[in-house]
Amino acid sequence: MKKVFIDGSAGTTGLRIYERLEARRDLCLMTLSDERRKDAEARREMLNSCDIAFLCLPDAAAIEAVSMIENDDVTVIDTSTAHRTDPGWTYGFPELSSSIKNALPSAKRIAVPGCHAGGFIALVRPLVESGLLAASAKLSCHSLTGYSGGGKKMIADYEDADRSTLLDAPRAYALSCEHKHLKEMKALTGITTTPIFCPIVSDFYSGMLVTVPIFADQLCGSVKDVRELYAERYNTPLVKYVEGNDEAGLLSAGGLSGSDRMEVSVFGNDERILLTARYDNLGKGASGAAVECLNYKLGVDETTGLVI
Repeated sequence: MKKVFIDGSAGTTGLRIYERLEARRDLCLMTLSDERRKDAEARREMLNSCDIAFLCLPDAAAIEAVSMIENDDVTVIDTSTAHRTDPGWTYGFPELSSSIKNALPSAKRIAVPGCHAGGFIALVRPLVESGLLAASAKLSCHSLTGYSGGGKKMIADYEDADRSTLLDAPRAYALSCEHKHLKEMKALTGITTTPIFCPIVSDFYSGMLVTVPIFADQLCGSVKDVRELYAERYNTPLVKYVEGNDEAGLLSAGGLSGSDRMEVSVFGNDERILLTARYDNLGKGASGAAVECLNYKLGVDETTGLVI
């Protein structure tokens, strides 16, 4: 039985991971009391005595946690931004490539994809790898997310009975075009120009819709080629290409709320195309992806403990 410690178990991502793991009989969950969970020495002891440590922490705290680990046998699964482009870490999105999938079982350091970044990378990386899209393509991306992606403070703001009326409508953010996921979005797709990225948070708890618009003449092939590539690449229980995925011409960002899977689709026409990835920002966008990485590490079915 593997011992698992969640450092940051009181946060939104940590709580969802705990919910996915607490009923499993192949794991022993190690916990700290509320009084001790911020005690550095107590955390150090846990981090070095577990088999697998989930880090559900801000970047600086995640880096600090890794520095505390002296036991070479401990596997770290980090949900922060801190290590996603670090060459010493395995990127935790096995559906992207066989090399990632094959690396996960032996990996000791695994970085879980960012919520927005995961959808963008799922859409763009296969096109660049296949030569359907030039690495020099200049892209843009919109991502609509539920407010749980903002953590406890944003959740409290949205669920406050006396909240500001500004929260009633969708809100664009990262207006400086310097969102922390951009480095990951560029590095993991192989594009040479940082995309224009507009994330939007709206008044629903969880769910995410990432959209990448492209002109057909940007492709070194046809729209049919894109659909066939996605259908071949994404045919697993957790990431699947879905044809005609809309609801009577509409596409809800909350359509997979509560689920741990992702749906990839292609819309538009022969001139203008919309590439879409729909999932839950707390599922395949965070906690679900982390648990999937754990499953690969343990050599069990990737869907174990997940909501499909």
